[in-house]
Amino acid sequence: MAFLSRYFKAVPLVSKPVPLKVFARTVIAGAILSLNSQLSFAEEAGQAATQPLSFEQTIKRALANDPWLNASRYQQSALESMSRFSATLPDPKVSVALANLGTDKFDFEQEAMTQLKVGVSQMFPRGDSLQIKQQQLTIQSQQYPLQRRDREAKVTVTVGSLWLDAYLAQESIALIEKNYALFEQLSDVAQASYSSALGKTRQQDIVRAQLELTRLEDRLVQLKQKQLVYQQKLNQWLLAYQEGLELNQAFLPADLPGSFSSGVISLGKQMPELELLRAELLSAKQQIPAQQLARELMAHPTLAVFDKKIQAADQGIKLAKQSYLPQWGVNASYGLRGDDAMGNNRADLFSVGVTFDLPLFTENRQDQLVQAEVFKSEAIKTEKLLLLRQLMSAFYAGQAKLKRLEQRSYLYRDELLPQIHLQAEASLTAYTSDDGDFAEVVRARIAELNAEIDALAIRVGIEKTILELNYLFINAVAVGQSHVPANRSSVVTAGGVS
Repeated sequence: MAFLSRYFKAVPLVSKPVPLKVFARTVIAGAILSLNSQLSFAEEAGQAATQPLSFEQTIKRALANDPWLNASRYQQSALESMSRFSATLPDPKVSVALANLGTDKFDFEQEAMTQLKVGVSQMFPRGDSLQIKQQQLTIQSQQYPLQRRDREAKVTVTVGSLWLDAYLAQESIALIEKNYALFEQLSDVAQASYSSALGKTRQQDIVRAQLELTRLEDRLVQLKQKQLVYQQKLNQWLLAYQEGLELNQAFLPADLPGSFSSGVISLGKQMPELELLRAELLSAKQQIPAQQLARELMAHPTLAVFDKKIQAADQGIKLAKQSYLPQWGVNASYGLRGDDAMGNNRADLFSVGVTFDLPLFTENRQDQLVQAEVFKSEAIKTEKLLLLRQLMSAFYAGQAKLKRLEQRSYLYRDELLPQIHLQAEASLTAYTSDDGDFAEVVRARIAELNAEIDALAIRVGIEKTILELNYLFINAVAVGQSHVPANRSSVVTAGGVS
């Protein structure tokens, strides 16, 4: 350490012994000042190197670069086109035939029955099949806007959680690096005290200090590994997607920091303060009844999708019942005949007819088709019920989780962190007064560092839980209003960040 080398040049230990109390306090105070200046310089250099991504910016870019949303719009357009197609009568059929030609001479005028016959036929679907099929496809196409809204909400939760996980790793690394230099100074103090034989520092204290430094290095490696993993997972959401290009060219680098290509994304230092949707349901003294919660969740986009599926299935039942009705067809033909052998003109022939089927034996055909459609409708209703139960379970679990996390947050903020800090200061004061144990100083500092990281993890856990709970109530806010409110200056909406 440059600071220690300068200090040891100014204060030689052998020629002029320094009291341990004065020596330790001077070195530790200088270490803290040096550390603060180094951290300030590092922060300024980091800000100049890259443009950090905030929570809102990350979600906004992820939503803008999601190809799934474009695919959903194409699928909706395809069904809308199919609905218009299905409402149209089938094309008429035209037939041309040379009928009743004598095979002995192949003379068109030889036989009276010989004729050139041109016919046209048109089939008509059973009952109201066309209108019902069109309505069914239209209802199916209405699922896609609901699916996109649910997708946007899920992307908000997924990307927001990844950002918070990466933020936790980033800030945990910063806390450890901030304390790492202090542990180095404590180790140097122990070595200097042991070398000068002025205090009661033992060799095991030096070994303990080095051991704690090694453990801190190991924690840094693990946290940097986690940080890189979360950043790489964020990368897949931030790649810019452009339509109309070949598959190997469709994903282009987004307008991101220069270090994006290496998988290192600089995140903002400010943690979002998310607000709960329907906070009154979570803050109620008594647990909300299941019936009331079910009513609150019924308009969730995923459940609304099942409502559309049920409506489409009902149309399928109506369509199946049309099979009991006959299918009609009309055909007409004109037969052109030649003159007879005497040169007399023969009259041309015109024919018109109607065809229809008779659905008489319905037990193994029409009845089974209707029954199959009824079963499909009931199956969809059951799937909707299962999904509703999952959403309700997620609410109750998230409510309990959030309550406990908030209790832990208050405990850490108001009691645990101040107490641990006082303990660390007291142990350091006792040690510098030659009345304490060096191992106790190290343990106190390690405990304070762990408590700070735990408190940060609790805060991140609260924000992630709020994200998950807000997803359950995205129906409670009209389109264009906030879906997952972030800082008061900006909100995360169901369709992006405004």
